[in-house]
Amino acid sequence: MAAAGPDIRRARTAGSRALVFAVSLLAALTGFMMFLQFGAADGLDGIDLLRSMLILLSTFWLAWGAAQGLLGLTTRAQPVFVPSGPITARTVVLVPVYNEDPVTTFARVAAMDASVVATGSDAVVHFAILSDTRNDRIAEQERLWFLRLIRDRRAAGRIFYRRRTANTGKKAGNIEDFITRSGAAYDHALILDADSLMEGETILEMVRRMEADPRLGLLQSLPRVINARSRFGRTMQFSASFYSPVFARGLAMMQGRTGPFWGHNAIVRTRAFAASCGLPELSGPPPFGGHILSHDYVEAALLARAGWTVRLDDDLEGSFEEGPENIIDHAKRDRRWCQGNLQHGRLLLAPGLKGWSRWVFLQGILSYVVPLFWLAFILASVAAQVFSAPPDYFPDANWPFPVFPLDEKAKAIGLGVGIFGLLVLPKLLMVLDAIATGRARGFGGALRSFASATVELLTSSIMAPILLMFQTRSVLQVLFGLDGGWPANNRGDGRLTLMQGMEAGGWIAVIGAAGLWGVYLVAPDLVLWLMPVALPMCLAPVVIAWSSRESRSGLMVVPSELAPSPVIGRHEDILRVWTGAAAMPAPAALAGAAAPVHA
Repeated sequence: MAAAGPDIRRARTAGSRALVFAVSLLAALTGFMMFLQFGAADGLDGIDLLRSMLILLSTFWLAWGAAQGLLGLTTRAQPVFVPSGPITARTVVLVPVYNEDPVTTFARVAAMDASVVATGSDAVVHFAILSDTRNDRIAEQERLWFLRLIRDRRAAGRIFYRRRTANTGKKAGNIEDFITRSGAAYDHALILDADSLMEGETILEMVRRMEADPRLGLLQSLPRVINARSRFGRTMQFSASFYSPVFARGLAMMQGRTGPFWGHNAIVRTRAFAASCGLPELSGPPPFGGHILSHDYVEAALLARAGWTVRLDDDLEGSFEEGPENIIDHAKRDRRWCQGNLQHGRLLLAPGLKGWSRWVFLQGILSYVVPLFWLAFILASVAAQVFSAPPDYFPDANWPFPVFPLDEKAKAIGLGVGIFGLLVLPKLLMVLDAIATGRARGFGGALRSFASATVELLTSSIMAPILLMFQTRSVLQVLFGLDGGWPANNRGDGRLTLMQGMEAGGWIAVIGAAGLWGVYLVAPDLVLWLMPVALPMCLAPVVIAWSSRESRSGLMVVPSELAPSPVIGRHEDILRVWTGAAAMPAPAALAGAAAPVHA
């Protein structure tokens, strides 16, 4: 199958972008006009104009996501055919760790190393564990389990470990430190997270694709979430496996050669990365100054600026990660992402960037600001009920009969249905597409997939107002100058008690109850409309605790559970052996097993 020429690829990319922009703008303008007509029925005022503008901005953002998903349904992921001959490039797999459990993390490295060896390839693939751990007790465990890893895998000279004395620049600084000190020894670097897992065949396929295209600076895979147990985790896992590939396909069609970097499960050309991706420290104090937190988007933009291709290959399988098991851990991670994305406001006008890279920065900012538009719309709607003047039924003093304003409620209902459709229609079409193409078999079949998608939609709808409140708090904290730092990720069992749910989400329940009571007093007609948002907020502590418990419904199964990838089984087997042995290997038992600890 012949690949399309560069002119055709550029035309397809431009056409995809124009189509999604046009659909999003049309949907936004339609919502704006419908709400403007609704507000003008009893006399147009400033609040009506404000609400119409908020609808315009919010609907554009919803339509943008929906159109991207619909675009992804128009085609299938196209495999990239590359020669299957010997690999000459030297590759290093980078595993940054920060206060992680070394047993679980190092077992992943062992599983990936075993998976690469099992391919029978002669390709040079090394692993480097790059520790930024600040806890000395955990650091000591890292050193001991590294010795166990070397002994079990007989990997002296193939797997390395080093710990930085100062974690300058956080994860980006950790990667930069390795590239600066040791990057010249390798042609490519596969960047992972501590919870990443990847098949050996996938690693080698990514290396082949880098070799086949000398202008390819970064190749991003689409990682699937695995090992989720809680209701929250399984909801995110199902969504990532069932919907994300379609949305990623639409994203890949729009991004073209100016693709994304999500910070992990991606391979970079070390020469290109070293020459292009040195990150500046922004002037001023955090949260808007200091080290760039969401470094991945910036690094992708810098590679594109230097003329390198940054590509998302959505056909790649065998790429995995784990996700948070409860709303609180998700909110902590999202707080860092929020600060990092809002930091990008200072980079929008950076010299030389591609136009699409600037738009990606703006998208990241909007993803956190748009929820504030929805909250502002709700508050403006309440204010409209309180401050709007009653209708004048006798506008003409010489006319004895009342003149009633036009009833535009049908337009308001139609607008509500349209906005709901932007959220639901793409997912519904993806379910039907999965059933029609047979993809649903990997999720338990047609009926099970449909039931799982329904449960996912209901669960996501219940959790959405709570996540919106955490996101709103994050944005306000950043705007008021509060630095969230870089907290360590919590792995493993994420079960929360009701008391922990109350401690974390009690403030949301108070705001929800107070807001609902206030609306009942001043604008009782809006109470019913606000219930889908206010009721989950009032029950936030219960929802937080309930969603952290293990799911036993048998729904929302994913292909990695029905037909596990071999590397997942390898990791589980190694972890079972390691955790079944002594809690920690004794240093004397591992004497002589050490390899050089600096790559």
